[in-house]
Amino acid sequence: MTLRLDAAEPGFEARFAAFVAARREEEADVRESVAAILRDVRTGGDAALLAHTRRLDRFDVADAAMLRVDPDDMARAAKAAEREGLYGALAFAAERIRAFHERQRPEDDEVVDGLGVRMGLRWRPIDAVGLYVPGGLAAYPSSLLMNAIPARVAGCKRLVVAVPAPAGRVGPLVLAAAHLAGVDEVWRIGGAQAVAALAYGTETIAPVDKVVGPGNAYVAEAKRQVFGRIGIDMVAGPSEIVVLADALNDPEWIAADLLSQAEHDAQAQAVLVTDDAAFAKAVSKAVGRQIVTLERADIARASWEAHGALVVVGSLFDAVPLIDRLAPEHLEIAVDDPDALASRIRHAGSIFLGRHTPEVIGDYVGGPNHVLPTGRSARFASGLGVLDFMKRTTLLACGAEALAALAPAARLLAEAEGLGAHARAVAVRTNAAP
Repeated sequence: MTLRLDAAEPGFEARFAAFVAARREEEADVRESVAAILRDVRTGGDAALLAHTRRLDRFDVADAAMLRVDPDDMARAAKAAEREGLYGALAFAAERIRAFHERQRPEDDEVVDGLGVRMGLRWRPIDAVGLYVPGGLAAYPSSLLMNAIPARVAGCKRLVVAVPAPAGRVGPLVLAAAHLAGVDEVWRIGGAQAVAALAYGTETIAPVDKVVGPGNAYVAEAKRQVFGRIGIDMVAGPSEIVVLADALNDPEWIAADLLSQAEHDAQAQAVLVTDDAAFAKAVSKAVGRQIVTLERADIARASWEAHGALVVVGSLFDAVPLIDRLAPEHLEIAVDDPDALASRIRHAGSIFLGRHTPEVIGDYVGGPNHVLPTGRSARFASGLGVLDFMKRTTLLACGAEALAALAPAARLLAEAEGLGAHARAVAVRTNAAP
């Protein structure tokens, strides 16, 4: 049964705290299973990758090279999408995503301070990145664009897509999106075995330097375990949305927004926060009417009943600290003056302002990235962007006079830490006694 909370009722704080702390990830502990798959692929290479792909995706090929999608197939998929009228929508989305992310590109910086010390920052792209695109139950060309375009804007030399391919089939729109985004390689592999192949490499697949993109619990755990050998963007969990809305909204609109996330996954979370109990009731009824019409009704119902919530507060501004505690992946503020509330929110992955900005626009054609922190990690993490595909190197240059100005303090600190060789490295350059 969907949780109903009223801030005016006794026990609200304890019930809300329990709601915030509730775990939505899959209950099964996948750590050992993932570790075994990673170990298999790391030591067994192609043979192990093929075995796991055969077992988990029911895709049986004799040679790992056959897991790669032929670039000609990507081009054909793009042509087919064009005939069906879908390629234009992909291109429209891609252009908006690219334009937004190009504004994030950083510039190198250099300064000479008053002592004559030259300092700077130099930005360079990561050489090779793996882009995990969810597959299986659904195909997500939008996720491919959101992963690939910032990497391309950053200047990464090699973009490698891994996408689950049950029975060997990849959604044609995913291939069309890969063609549009200029992806270099698409591999029909998924799950922990795909992360292993990207991290460690096999005889056929060259390793990458970082893996990004959302996936199921096995993918998330695999990324967690390979971190350090390669980089990762984040450990993503189930989707979530909080809608902060007043009673001037159409309940049908708000219900549709809540269900847009609930239909992703039975573990997804959709929450309405409002200052009007009657409106909360109207939205709940609208959700019930709309669920039965959905193709993914069973998933949406499971999510709404197990993890959804209707929260009534005294005023919408009272909701701000509650939202910050939830630190949601997506936050809609459906009021006449959303900026007044948004300016007070400290923790949210992405904020959608006003009654005419449904979260779904951000999923596809808004421009900002839809790969966002989940599970309250918006308290310390950000959505995917160009900087996730770049690294900065600091630069430092001292002439003789600058070194002489810095050396005494450096020597004192080195000696205080008991690091004599550190102190000597300064002393020998300044003719000071060691």
